[in-house]
Amino acid sequence: MNQAFFTEFLMVSTWQTVILIVLLLITFAVIFYLAKKGVSFSARVLAAMVLALMLGLTMQAWSGFTSAPQEITYINEATTWFGLFGNGFMNLIKMLVIPLVLVSIVHVIINMEKGANIGKLVRNTLIITMGMVAVASIVGLVFGVIFGVGQGAGTVAGLAEAKEVTSIAQTFTNLIPENPVEAMVNMNVIGLVIFAAFVGFGARKLYGQENAKKSLKFFNRGVRSLHQVVTSVALAIIKLIPYAVIPLLANTLALHGLSSVIEVGKFILALYLAIAFMFVLQLLQLVFCGLNPLRYIRKAVQVLILAFTSRSSIGVLPVTIQTLTSKLGVSQSTANFVASFGTTAGMQGCAGVFPAIILVYIAHMNGIAIDATFVVMTVFIVTLGSLGIAGIPGTATMAASVSLTGMGMAKFFPAISPILAIDPLIDMGRTLLNVSGSMVNAITVDKSLGRLDFNGFNQKELAIIDSDRVDYGVKD
Repeated sequence: MNQAFFTEFLMVSTWQTVILIVLLLITFAVIFYLAKKGVSFSARVLAAMVLALMLGLTMQAWSGFTSAPQEITYINEATTWFGLFGNGFMNLIKMLVIPLVLVSIVHVIINMEKGANIGKLVRNTLIITMGMVAVASIVGLVFGVIFGVGQGAGTVAGLAEAKEVTSIAQTFTNLIPENPVEAMVNMNVIGLVIFAAFVGFGARKLYGQENAKKSLKFFNRGVRSLHQVVTSVALAIIKLIPYAVIPLLANTLALHGLSSVIEVGKFILALYLAIAFMFVLQLLQLVFCGLNPLRYIRKAVQVLILAFTSRSSIGVLPVTIQTLTSKLGVSQSTANFVASFGTTAGMQGCAGVFPAIILVYIAHMNGIAIDATFVVMTVFIVTLGSLGIAGIPGTATMAASVSLTGMGMAKFFPAISPILAIDPLIDMGRTLLNVSGSMVNAITVDKSLGRLDFNGFNQKELAIIDSDRVDYGVKD
């Protein structure tokens, strides 16, 4: 079975590959069986995560916990087939990002209640989002120092190179789309939000002109219909989450050797404990808003698991918005704006905790004192650097580049090569924190605006995803 047809085209050239694919299909059958038995959606997502852990560890054990599992033929072939289901699902979700953001923002602005304060929404979003990133950077510093990351490691030569750093002024300029089509192609979500906002406000302003009312009513009906269609498609795709979690997480575990994990084990431990601590602070943020954090966890768990396994903040945006509006009582305008903003700016994991710990790691390796000046500069640079970091896998590397450059330590960037080698493993936790932070911020902003539906947040979770009856929030 060494012919090119099997090895290069079909990607099934060994009996081990066949067995692993069959095991994946068996896990799918288990999830399907649970659905038929009426097991709740959240429980099925959790079951999928357990199955994925078992499958990924089985693949690691079968490969002898080698440091380069991707070089083993059957691991490479099996993960390629796994990617068909996992990455295929993520492509379906990402497919909805542009139409969802564009249609939703226009729909929300046109149908916004009179007296709604857009300026206050933007101001509160910036204050809360940037404030929480600053807190995340402090948490990263504290845990990095407590665990002494980088101490005794010595300077490590590596192949990693720092990314080109853009000035803060240029970053803001780049967010304003000179070409809305280009913004869509480049997944410039904030740029798309700005464009959609102008379209929405332009249409809303025309409502006051008698000669434009008839055409605007037709336009509004079209936007409402599109919003219904996009929401319906999103719900249909969301139902596939349990099936996507298994190959996504199994692939991440299978493709990273145990030895590479052990090499930077202290850093991984410090990072995940910092993420856990920051997650607790997010829950306390909800407590200060007078909300039950346990109810938030129960309603948001499927989004958080998808974020953990997919490692893409922007990829789960449609699911994030749907959960905020249908389960957590957040208004459409706040959910769309804050969640969309959070995919590009203010990510507490990738652009808050992570770059702060990286700076401590480099400082310890090179004997740089971590004094008050270092701490203040870190918080300032990390917080500003969190703006304009796109919410897709691997962008934490850009955040690290910005932070190291801002601190005058760009020449030490190759030293983080061992960490970047296992980046997907630590990116899972970072992305979960990103998405959770975005959701909690949206709830907090909506609360500050007096628009949060407390009854919607507190009521027993509705099985919206398991139902064909969906309230789209559209009124004639």
